[in-house]
Amino acid sequence: MEIIGVLGSGAMGSGIAQVAATAGHEVWVYDNQVQALQKAAAHLADTLQKLVAKQKLSALEAQALQNRIHFTDQLTELSGAALVIEAILENLEIKKSLFAQVEALVTPTCMLATNTSSLSVTAIAAACQRPERVLGLHFFNPPPLMQLVEVIPAVQTDAVIAEQAATWMQQWGKLPVQVKDTPGFIVNRIARPFYGEAIRIMEEGLADIATIDWAMTKLGGFRMGPFELMDYIGHDVNYVVTETVFQSFFYDPRYKPAFSQKRLLEAGFLGRKSGRGFYDYRPDATRPQATEDPVLGQYILLRILVMLINEAADALYLGIASREDIETAMTKGVNYPKGLLQWADELGSAKCVELMDALYEEYHEDRYRCSPWLRKQSKSQALDV
Repeated sequence: MEIIGVLGSGAMGSGIAQVAATAGHEVWVYDNQVQALQKAAAHLADTLQKLVAKQKLSALEAQALQNRIHFTDQLTELSGAALVIEAILENLEIKKSLFAQVEALVTPTCMLATNTSSLSVTAIAAACQRPERVLGLHFFNPPPLMQLVEVIPAVQTDAVIAEQAATWMQQWGKLPVQVKDTPGFIVNRIARPFYGEAIRIMEEGLADIATIDWAMTKLGGFRMGPFELMDYIGHDVNYVVTETVFQSFFYDPRYKPAFSQKRLLEAGFLGRKSGRGFYDYRPDATRPQATEDPVLGQYILLRILVMLINEAADALYLGIASREDIETAMTKGVNYPKGLLQWADELGSAKCVELMDALYEEYHEDRYRCSPWLRKQSKSQALDV
């Protein structure tokens, strides 16, 4: 089995290491912070003990898996790796510097991958002497449980490298989807309206957070409402991704961040992790009650849903990914109740166009421009009738 290197011992790095070790690989996890390595090693031991207690692993299997993962603050320990996956903080310059260092240490055949969720893979690859072996492998949190991996070839990536990476992900028990190197890739691009449009509805005073979450979960079938989910992810993560996608798309208003969320971030109200976010998680806090009005709820659901459908339609129209990969990404990456393009088919393209045009007519904002793909589908279906 090939040796796998992981850069970064945080939740994503440690999770990716566990996935690779479970597939039988010897794994070296690098971090320049010794305390972070110690914390990651302790967390791994605790995780494996819980899996043994739940009878998901035998004690011998857990010990063998733990023995295959090595933690180090010496970058040279990764020199024999066949694949190195970077999972450090989302800072382009730091990532580029680290990739240049790693490339100088590994063999010429070693594949270099970044787990970035929103930065340019092409820009990271440009820091290397052999950028053709660099690509994105975007895992979802927590990596041991989430099946989806977005495979993102950079402009420079050799097609054979992308194919090999996808094959490895399948061997690791993952569902790889291939996507162009565009901001947010599939999931973090298409999912933006789930958060942004929900906040917009709240800011307009049309409904409160509890009512919006109720509409999306009880009427729409989503596992968590937008505000619950933003609090769960953490505003230090969710807001920053939104801001990065917005900037990367040359400030396209469809991805515009919200002041309401930015103010929470500035206040340190990061969500569950800090005890306060859109909701108050302190012990004496009272949970707000939803207004369970079916007419209002249906309006909320359709408004957010059609914005999501519009994003999925545009991703398909612009060749960001195949229809199958878009549907897989949204159902397996963020657990949507069904594929958005399937949802568009069920609602009917004409209905989606009508809803988008009504929003544009009301607001006259480019945020609500309808995807050409939906218009073409609507016209095509009308001709078939």
